[in-house]
Amino acid sequence: MPARWRRRALIVLIAGLASVGIDAATAAETPVARGSYLVNTILACGNCHSPRDNAGAAIADRAFSGGLTISTPAFTATAPNITQDRDTGIGDWTDAEIKRALLEGTRPDHGELAGAPLAAAMPTGFYKALLPADLDAIVAYLRTVKPIKNRVPPPIYTAPVRRQPYPEAEAGFANADFTNPVRRGAYLVTIGHCMECHSTWSAGRSDFVNGLGHGGRPFGPTLVHGLGADWHGVVAPNITGASAAGLGTWSDAEIDNAIRHGIARDGHRLLQPMAFVFYAGLRDGDVADIIAYLRTLR
Repeated sequence: MPARWRRRALIVLIAGLASVGIDAATAAETPVARGSYLVNTILACGNCHSPRDNAGAAIADRAFSGGLTISTPAFTATAPNITQDRDTGIGDWTDAEIKRALLEGTRPDHGELAGAPLAAAMPTGFYKALLPADLDAIVAYLRTVKPIKNRVPPPIYTAPVRRQPYPEAEAGFANADFTNPVRRGAYLVTIGHCMECHSTWSAGRSDFVNGLGHGGRPFGPTLVHGLGADWHGVVAPNITGASAAGLGTWSDAEIDNAIRHGIARDGHRLLQPMAFVFYAGLRDGDVADIIAYLRTLR
């Protein structure tokens, strides 16, 4: 067997063993612990839903009480309060209503903005992939988030809310998929809505068919509770296996360093909205599976 094949076989074996270990660890977790892991790592919910200080860092004691304001030609919306406050958060939402918001992007038929859609920034097209146990775990964890009273401005829509389906989420996943590291990685990349940014972008839509992972989505200015945090000029890079434009010549360790620590191969610091602050908490096996999947992207 050629040396390069032996190396590839060893990488696949290690990733597979890591996945088995993670499966065992996940099976031993309580639903709340699993939900906390998902919400605070790969889902990176706090990247939008938590307020920030003047340096742009999340304010820990006000986590999930409402955060980023995004303005586009179609809407201006502030990520809402998702703490257990009954008046300004989701404390009076049922479990089914929380799941509906995650999977369909629709508010409950009661309270303020009854039945109104969430802004298109909410990545429901990706969350459709969530396995039932993980969806239950997310809800279980959100129930433990301390109530914080904070009313955010209502969204302003200048056009109907359009939600773009994501092919992997539409196809769905099953527990049986997770004996394969690449499929586990595809699941994590999907629920992490990575391709929302890292696919080619045109006329306000991502090209998930021809431009999956190719990068190119530009970001305009955003406001984080009026603090003036600015993503203007940031462009999501290519994360396919393309040797020149993408990650093809990067080592697994270099990709891991970019994901979990926000450091590119050449040493420069990656910029927001890349959620490396949250991805820092990802388990080794999960990162290995994500990398295995990214290696398959043309």
